Amino acid sequence: MAQLYFYYGAMNAGKSTTLLQASFNYRERGMTTMLWTAAVDDRAGGGRIGSRIGLEADAHMFGPGTDLFAAVAAAPPDCVLVDEAQFLTPAQVDQLAAIVDRLGVPVLAYGLRTDFLGQLFPGSERLLAVADKLVELKAVCHCGRKATMNLRVDAAGRAMRQGAQTEIGGNDRYVAVCRKHFSEAFAG
Repeated sequence: MAQLYFYYGAMNAGKSTTLLQASFNYRERGMTTMLWTAAVDDRAGGGRIGSRIGLEADAHMFGPGTDLFAAVAAAPPDCVLVDEAQFLTPAQVDQLAAIVDRLGVPVLAYGLRTDFLGQLFPGSERLLAVADKLVELKAVCHCGRKATMNLRVDAAGRAMRQGAQTEIGGNDRYVAVCRKHFSEAFAG
């Protein structure tokens, strides 16, 4: 039975790597996958999913106006995999649920749970509400604890306390930290 999965974690938890491995596993068994990534995130190049360990694959791009249900229904694959799922709109998350419920296609969505201020992304909030399975992927803070938060830093490594919710960046702009170190960064 098809289900909607939400794999979430802080930066550097291996979300894209896990997505690419899942796609490989389906394809190795002769099944088809349809990969999606946010158009706003072009760090691996437009229409590419890239992991920090060097794995990459082509993907369809979604923006706020993309009708995911219509795109998938036109040629349903055996599995849909969505990277950067935090950038989905709540309506798009509902479209993913409809892909599962009406088309019988499993959907695996991977993304951040919260932004650099510790607030839920709208897409993540909706996924947390409607996904059949929630799976936390673990990252590690510099202290060795589980990293659950994403700290945005400036060029000097100081915590940013304001700014737009979405600012694309990698290790140069974000640090995965535990809740304790996240709170301490904002207290100082």
